[in-house]
Amino acid sequence: IHETQRLANIAPIAVPHRTSQDVTFRGYFIKKNTTVYVLLTSVLHDESEWEKPYSFHPDHFLDKDGKLVKNDAFMPFSAGRRACLGESLARMELFIFFVTLLQHFRFRPPPGVSEDSLDLTPRVGFTLSPTAHKLRALDCM
Repeated sequence: IHETQRLANIAPIAVPHRTSQDVTFRGYFIKKNTTVYVLLTSVLHDESEWEKPYSFHPDHFLDKDGKLVKNDAFMPFSAGRRACLGESLARMELFIFFVTLLQHFRFRPPPGVSEDSLDLTPRVGFTLSPTAHKLRALDCM
C-alpha cells in the first residue's frame, strides 16, 4: 500500500504553506510570510531517497527481514502541521479495501498483455489520475 501511494500519488502539490520567519533553504533565502508550495512528487520520486523512484518496488519499505520500515521521504498526505486531517481514516480505509481485495482475488493483465507492457504513466491535470487498463480478477477461493 505504501509503495502504491508513493508511486501513484494523486495530489502532486500540497496545499500552500506560509513561512512564519525568514529561512534559508538549500541556499535560497525565503522571507517571512512567503507562500510556499511543496511539490510532493519531487520527494516521492527523489532518486537520492528511493532505489527505483519511477518503478513499483515494494522493497522501498521493507528491511532485510521483510518488516515495514519508515522513510521520512514518504509523505503522500502532505507535510508539516497542515498535513491531511483525514490521514488516519484514509490509511485504515486503504488497508481494509486492499486487504479485502487481495484476500479474494489475484490480479493479472488480460491474455496477451505482459505486466512489463503496462504503462503506469499518470494522466496529468489538477490531480494525477491513472490511465485506464483492462485486468483480470481471478478468484482465490
